[in-house]
Amino acid sequence: QAQLAESGGDLVQSGGSLRLSCTPSGFTLRHYSVGWFHQAPGKEREAISCISVNNKADYVDFVKGRFTISRDDAKNTVYLQMNILKPEATGTYYCSTDISGECPQERFDYWGRGTQVTVSS
Repeated sequence: QAQLAESGGDLVQSGGSLRLSCTPSGFTLRHYSVGWFHQAPGKEREAISCISVNNKADYVDFVKGRFTISRDDAKNTVYLQMNILKPEATGTYYCSTDISGECPQERFDYWGRGTQVTVSS
């Protein structure tokens, strides 16, 4: 059964860094665009970054310059490097795939179960 899994979440102090990973099982990511989403406690899930099959990266304004999305097709993994983390980054991070290969994503073929990030002040 095809699945998507996020990893790398942790407890980190404000100003710290984390690298999240998005890894599939049962399929390859190279044919999909991959998006990262953040859901703060009690809030709706929001898109924060996306990378297309051609390595074009998009970011929401409040993460530009601090977060970097990248893909390693040889490792079948997409990463989200998060630097200068702030307490408002606390929440669950999800990745999703879109077979169109484009960003922003218009369909969500697969979702992971999320990885928890907590940023202490």
